[in-house]
Amino acid sequence: MQRIGKIASVGAVAVAAAFSLSACGDDSTSASAQQPSQPSAPAAPSSSAAQAAGTKGRECTADDIKTTGTFGQAPTITIPDDCDPPKKLITKDLVAGTGNGAKAGQKVSMNYSLVTWSDKQKLDSSFDRGQTFDLTLGAGEVIPGWDQGLVGIKQGGRRLLIIPPDLGYGQGGNGIAPNETLVFVTDAVTVPNDKS
Repeated sequence: MQRIGKIASVGAVAVAAAFSLSACGDDSTSASAQQPSQPSAPAAPSSSAAQAAGTKGRECTADDIKTTGTFGQAPTITIPDDCDPPKKLITKDLVAGTGNGAKAGQKVSMNYSLVTWSDKQKLDSSFDRGQTFDLTLGAGEVIPGWDQGLVGIKQGGRRLLIIPPDLGYGQGGNGIAPNETLVFVTDAVTVPNDKS
């Protein structure tokens, strides 16, 4: 079952219904360029204020998320308990890949594994099904976090995506809780070699 398109069931978390993403392709942690700019951040709350507000006092970064495996292997994803989910899209290349980076309008084939932030459990994995997920990047076939976060990924590349609720499933549905942050490890199985 596909979960990334229009999540058809709890066992299939296609990355999206009527959402579209476009993204950051560098191999450093980055926020989506399409996000509105934020005013300068206020000082971090003291630990007692953070605990009172139900937060850990800092947002997690890509480096806080631990993964195992390399391209083509089903990954494990470990989300820490000592930081809050980020509020902006974060991408990080775990394996660089080769060739041209994926662009909007291109059909790509991906493998992925998804862990939900709130319960730190794997919710979906194309690796487990043994079937890649095909999509046209930037066409709104998937959630915005994918359309944005996969731009620039190269064939053979593995990328971590940390997707905030507004670029994921928002109010939830199809097995995703409301306001859920999604953590994907994605492998670019096929990216067109654009000669132009």
